This record gives sequence, structure tokens and C-alpha cells, in this order.
Amino acid sequence: MDFTRRDALRLGLLGASSFLSWGQGTHRALAAPDDCVPHGTGEPPGPYQNSRFSPDIPLFDRPFEPMQVLPAKAVGPDLDGYTITMQKSQVEILPGKQTEVWTYNGQVPGPLIRQRQNTGSVVRFINQLGTDDRGRGISSVIHLHGVASLPQYDGYAEDLIPPQYYKDYYYPNDRGATFWYHDHAIEHTARNVYMGLAGMYIVEYDAADFCDPSAQEQLPQGEYDIPLLIQDKRLTPDGQLWFNDRRHRGVYDDVVLVNGVPWPRMAVKNRKYRFRVLNGGPSRTLSLEARVKHDDGSLEPVTLQVIASDSGLLSAPVATDNLRVGVAERYEFVIDFADYAGKEVLLVNPIFFGNIDGNLRSTQVMCFQVSDGAQDNPPLPDRLATLTPIDTLLSEVKAPIRTFRFERLGARWLINGKAWDPHRVDAFVEPCATEIWRFISTGGWVHPIHIHLGHFRLLGRSRLPIAPYERGQKDTFFVNDFETVDMIGRFGPHEGKYMIHCHNLVHEDHDMMTQFQVGTKGCSPCAEPARPLPAPTNFDAPQCVPPPECLAAGGDGGNSGDSCG
Repeated sequence: MDFTRRDALRLGLLGASSFLSWGQGTHRALAAPDDCVPHGTGEPPGPYQNSRFSPDIPLFDRPFEPMQVLPAKAVGPDLDGYTITMQKSQVEILPGKQTEVWTYNGQVPGPLIRQRQNTGSVVRFINQLGTDDRGRGISSVIHLHGVASLPQYDGYAEDLIPPQYYKDYYYPNDRGATFWYHDHAIEHTARNVYMGLAGMYIVEYDAADFCDPSAQEQLPQGEYDIPLLIQDKRLTPDGQLWFNDRRHRGVYDDVVLVNGVPWPRMAVKNRKYRFRVLNGGPSRTLSLEARVKHDDGSLEPVTLQVIASDSGLLSAPVATDNLRVGVAERYEFVIDFADYAGKEVLLVNPIFFGNIDGNLRSTQVMCFQVSDGAQDNPPLPDRLATLTPIDTLLSEVKAPIRTFRFERLGARWLINGKAWDPHRVDAFVEPCATEIWRFISTGGWVHPIHIHLGHFRLLGRSRLPIAPYERGQKDTFFVNDFETVDMIGRFGPHEGKYMIHCHNLVHEDHDMMTQFQVGTKGCSPCAEPARPLPAPTNFDAPQCVPPPECLAAGGDGGNSGDSCG
């Protein structure tokens, strides 16, 4: 049931292109908080040539490369440790050319972390990136997108890790879902992510996440559970990445990478596969479809069975021929290749959302080459998880609707007419309170809005109906141009300052970001700053852990724990 005006009235909630110009020193007069590392107005690497299109790269010519899993090191009874070094590396994207990328552990994308649920993790990030081509240090911030972390480990944009520094981030891993980690440095997020600083982080589901524990075994697992990080890039003739945000609208490039490989070909068996897709690009919205190619060249739609969204499982699989994935959104879907042995199945992005490159090659994503020989192919479960009823969440709402307007003024992207200010808080929320937030796009722009800390539910859209696969728990919300979107959620479990921003990273870097505060007891988001190298061999206990009053309350709009009906 969609949230309506009647529901609001019942609750009393309604009241009356050169390249690279991310520094923007002319509009940055604000200082960072005293306990944050100060930042400058750096410029980008410089050897990029102004070319309209990348050199041609053959479609579906290179093999798919699965992500490499980073092994965990046990550092406590319920704590796993990981170490990731940020460094420059060379990879081959354009055939025969070497491309400089910025990496986690020398990999693009970064190494995959698969973490046990309810076992904490500490991830040490070491900055060995050095300087850009203008001699300015490349600082970074790490945000584990979708995980409800303490403020000092959430990746606050001003909490920088300078070169030759490190920081340990602690994560609770108390929710099964597909997450991702990426750079979140103030003003430089688009550049840093574009250059390669992104990786996926999976917290495994356990039996308690499902209505029927046996349902977990029916989902494709192991070699049939495949993360896909989709990004778009542009290359110069000599193979270097070229970044163009001169107009501050976004970055829409013409080479589509899946797990770092341009338009890969993946060998699959004639059975079900589960794909965990992440739109990790700077600006482009994806509209994914699968199509089988018949012998006569015709293409036939292939059904996607969506089983999970940003923050976890749906209540039941949702069949769709088209899956919209905004920047930073994640979905898990199943493709059954059983009937397509000997054929090719294409994953495509046929619908353009605000794209300005004009290159039809960017509608292609990857190719699956289907063989026979599958040994088993269990059916998908009819039911997955139990979600808290929307009516239950509505009954908890006590505060008026909070409205956030996303708009452009000149070269700046603003929220409620204001630019980012680390000293200003635009919303104060009671711990574990349930609130309705309204997002309004005032111009002809698409905004994928990300709320840190929590997991929320869509109530309604003014232009588009809620797609069935959007009815699960989410942390990022696609707001179409001239559209109003309402969402609801419980804010917690932690107290402190957290960010809300557009995840079109060009918009974020040009001020479309603000912060809210939950409660009064939280630590400063810069309470545990980066430390100079060398790093110790051990991991210290997390600092500034707040009182646990809210921890038992759940703090999301998600699984109710009720039995399935």
C-alpha cells in the first residue's frame, strides 16, 4: 500500500565539459571542525586529453573476472580483521595500453569482503596514494555504504586520511545484505571513486533472515553467487582515464566496465545464477534488462527475479523485465539460464537517464555464454523475509514530515537552498524515532539520495509508481526529475552526526550534502582521526563507544521478526 495524502492528514503530518573542477576554492570558505583534518582545494591529475569518445574496444571480447575475496584474520572472539592499502596501480583497459588507476590492494574493484553476520570487523585502510600530477596529496575517507556504523567510523567527508596515514574502521555487521565501500573525501569523491576507489562488502544472510530457514539453501550460492560492480569510464588514446565534470551535471562515459573489465563475456551453466549488482558509477542511472539472442539474431526478454535491495531481502521474489538501478543502489537478482544452453544472453542498459555521451555502445553491459551440464537447479522460494508492515511504521510517527529540496543554483547543487557546512545540522532526530522524510527534485535532474546510518522504506512517488522491487529496505532513493518521494524509517541505533547527500557524485562534490543528528550522546564523527604510519601490527579496541540505550531497539524499518503468514 502506497502512502497517501489521507495517511498524512490522519497523522497530522502535512503543514501548510573541459575537465576536473572539483576543488571549487571560490565557494569553500568554511573550515572543517577543529578535530577533523583540514583539507585543501586540490586539482586533479593533469595528463587528460579532451577527446569526445574513447578509442574502440571490442564488445564481449574479454573474459569476466570474478572479484577476489580478501581473507579475514581473527583478532578477537567476535572480531575479524582486514588490511587494505590504497595505492596507484597500472591495469589494461584499452588493449595494449596501461591505465593508471587508484586501487585498494592493487585491485580494481577493490577486494571483496565476505563477512559473517553478527561478527564484527575492523578494516585498516592505509593511504599510500602519494600525490596527484600537480603535486598535491591525495587524501581519502572510507564510507562503508549501507552499514549502520558509529559516527567516527561512518566515513564523514571531513575525516580525511592523508597520504602516509592509516585509520581503523569498526563495523558491526549485524545485518545481512550487499554493501560497498568507497571513497568519501570532501569535494573529491567523484574523482577518487572514478579513479578506482570502490569495492564490495557482503554480510552473509543467516537462517534467521528468512521466513523459512530452508529458503536460504534454495538461493544460488558459492560459484553461482556473483557480485557485479558496473561503472562507466572514458579513455584517452594513450589509455588514461579522462574525467569531465566541467558543467557539474554529472559524468556519463562511453566504456562500460563490469568488475573492471570492459564489456566482459562470462561463461555460465544452464541453471540459476544469483547476481549482486552495484551501480558504482559517478552519475549514470542503469536500467538493466536481460535478452537472449536467438539464431536468427532476434532478441527475447529474459526475466530477472529480484530477491533483495540495498538493505536486505525482499518479502518474496519479484519478477521484472527491467530493473532500474540508480547510482549506489544495490539489487540481488536471479537469472535462470536453464532454457538457453548454447545461446548468448546479453545484459543491457537500453534506457538513457540523463546521459549526455550519445554513444549507443554504453547501452551494452556484458554477455553470458550459456553451456549445458548443470547438475541441479532448485526452484526459488516463494517467501523470503518478513518486513515490518507500513501501517506499523506509520503508527509510530510523531514528528511532522521533514522536507529536503534538491536544486541547482549556478554551478552549485544545494539542499533546501544551502551548501554543505560542517558546522550546521539541518535535522535533529530523537534516538530510534520513526520519521517520514520527503525528497523533492525541483529541476530537470535525477538525484539518487543516500541517507547514512539507517534503513528505510518507500512510501510513495508523485511521478512514478513504486516498483515492486523497491518495496524492501533501502538506504538510497531514486528521485526522478520534478518528482517528490516520501520514505519512512526508524533512526538509530547509534547517536551522532550523519550525512545525507545526492549520490550523483558530481552533485555531492559541488555541495549537495548536509547532515542530521540523532540524539545528543554520540561521538564526534572525527573523534578517532587517522594516524601516521607505520601502523602497529595489532588492532586497538574501538574508541568512544556510546551508551547502548538504543541498540536493543533495532533502529530500522526492516525485518519485524514476526513469523510469516
